[in-house]
Amino acid sequence: MDIHMQRLEITSPAFEDNGWLPERYTCKGDAIHPALTIRKIPPEARSLVILLEDPDAPGGTFDHWVLWDIDPKGDIGENSNPGTSGTNSSGRTGYYPPCPPQGAHRYIFVVFALDRELKLHEGSSKKQLLEAIEGAVIAKGILTARYEQQAA
Repeated sequence: MDIHMQRLEITSPAFEDNGWLPERYTCKGDAIHPALTIRKIPPEARSLVILLEDPDAPGGTFDHWVLWDIDPKGDIGENSNPGTSGTNSSGRTGYYPPCPPQGAHRYIFVVFALDRELKLHEGSSKKQLLEAIEGAVIAKGILTARYEQQAA
C-alpha cells in the first residue's frame, strides 16, 4: 500500500481480523455476507468499493464480491446490497459465499475510499473496476477471515 495513502479501519461484528468466518456466511450456512464497519473514512470520500478475494483458490484468486458506488457512511449491514454489483468469479453478480474445496482459505475484504462515484454498469468485471478506480483511491483497508469446510 502506498505509504501516503490513508488507511481505513475495517472490522466486522461476526469475526476478528484473521479469525474464522462463521459458517452462516458460507455455502454451508445462509450464504449471506457479514456486516462490516468502516472507520477513518476521509471526509473527501464520495464512495466506497468492496472486493472479497480468496487468494488460496486452486485456480488463482477467486473474487467472491465486487461492489462499488457505496455510500461512504461506514456501516455495511449484513446481507445488504449497498452499492452496484460487479461480476464475481462464479459469473454472477452479488456476494458468492466462501466454499473452499479443501483446506483453510483466506477471504480478504479489501475496501477502497474514492474521491468520486464510478457509475460503472452493473455486472462490470473486477478488471474494469480496477481500471475505473485508478487515480481515485484516497484510502484503503483490509480485513481477513479464514474458513475451512468441516467433513460431514
